[in-house]
Amino acid sequence: MIDHLGIQVRDVPTSRAFYDTVLAPLGARRMLEYGDVLGYGVRTPDFWLSPAGSADPVPEAHIAFTAPSRAAVQAFHDAAVAAGAEVLHAPRVWPEYHPTYFGAFVRDPDGHNVEAVCHAPE
Repeated sequence: MIDHLGIQVRDVPTSRAFYDTVLAPLGARRMLEYGDVLGYGVRTPDFWLSPAGSADPVPEAHIAFTAPSRAAVQAFHDAAVAAGAEVLHAPRVWPEYHPTYFGAFVRDPDGHNVEAVCHAPE
C-alpha cells in the first residue's frame, strides 16, 4: 500500500548518524543522497529524510520498520540505546496487536516514534 515514506528532520547529519546506526540491524542502509535528502532501504530507497523547512516544531510521526527476526528487533533497540535514543518501549510481545507481534519503540533525534517489529513467531 505504501511505496515510500518521507519525514522531515531538524538536523540532517544527526539524523543520518542515527538512522545509519538503527536501520543496519534491520538490513537497511542509506542508498541515496541528494544534497540534504537521504534515502534508506533494503532493496530500494523507500524511507526518506529531508530537512525541515521552518523553525516550527517537526510534527511527530510514527514509523514502524519490518524486522526479519526478533533478534533484529533487539539489535535495533540496542543500537538505538547506544546512539542515545529515548526508549519508549523495550522489545516485547504485544498480544493486543496479535499473538506474535514483537516490537520495540524509541524516539529519534526529532522526537519521532520509531519502531522495529517482527510478526513471526519465535
